[in-house]
Amino acid sequence: MATGISVATSSKMFLIDRNTSLFRKPNSVNSSSSSLFSPIVCRPLGVFQARKKVNVTLCFVVEEKNQGIGRTEEDDSKVESPDEVNPISDRMAERLARKRSERRAYLVAAVMSSLGITSMAVAAVYYRFYWQMEGGLVPVSEMFGTFALSVGAAVGMEFWARWAHRALWHASLWHMHESHHRPRDGPFELNDVFAVINAVPAIALLSYGFFHKGLLPGLCFGAGLGITVFGMAYMFVHDGLVHKRFPVGPIADVPYFRRVAAAHKIHHSDKFDGVPYGLFLGPKELEEVGGLEELEKEINRRIKPWQRS
Repeated sequence: MATGISVATSSKMFLIDRNTSLFRKPNSVNSSSSSLFSPIVCRPLGVFQARKKVNVTLCFVVEEKNQGIGRTEEDDSKVESPDEVNPISDRMAERLARKRSERRAYLVAAVMSSLGITSMAVAAVYYRFYWQMEGGLVPVSEMFGTFALSVGAAVGMEFWARWAHRALWHASLWHMHESHHRPRDGPFELNDVFAVINAVPAIALLSYGFFHKGLLPGLCFGAGLGITVFGMAYMFVHDGLVHKRFPVGPIADVPYFRRVAAAHKIHHSDKFDGVPYGLFLGPKELEEVGGLEELEKEINRRIKPWQRS
């Protein structure tokens, strides 16, 4: 709202009556001192044959402006035109399309690698034990060693990843791992090289254990199998659930995985000097440094409102 003031004047003629009491004759007291401030009184009355009466009218004009109080033409010139807004919306649409393309590319890579590794692992386990049991002999010690090393290697990889994350990736190999702590441009990042590096010993152990018989080859085969299982689980929880590089479906509704994802998000916030450095035991690391309260806050932020009720 803006208010303007306009002044309108109108004049009206009227006659002066000499006998009126408005113009009294000056007396001896005030005649000398009123000449400056009262010229009407000191002058002869005959001069005033007519006098204009001035009426002053104040008009308040109320104007409504859609842009608010005190907006000037200069401000109006700064308002973006539709031609200036369209490029912004176009850039946003292009960015969303690029994000969808990146997620699709990584999803295809994740599904193909998962199916390929899973099928090869299952086939390798089946044929290895099939060949070992030829002739009716069951190598109990070898089979037990294979399964024991599978579980042990999967659990041990969590501790190895924690140590390597702290001592290597955030130290001498930071120039590679830094890509994981910055906004990603494209479906892949330099940090993905670590997944390939960890796959090399797993493939080597599996190959040696597959083509040889005996307790030692069985242990090597189990170790390679455990590393493979850990790598697949890490990819789905870390890349899919935490960083949303591809959809993971019902995994996101598992309470334990939800705690793991929240703990890893705290690692990226650097609130506890980078803790947790591990993934699956990340909530335990936060408990050791007194970060359970922050963990619960992060979990509540990640839960959708309809899930809380």
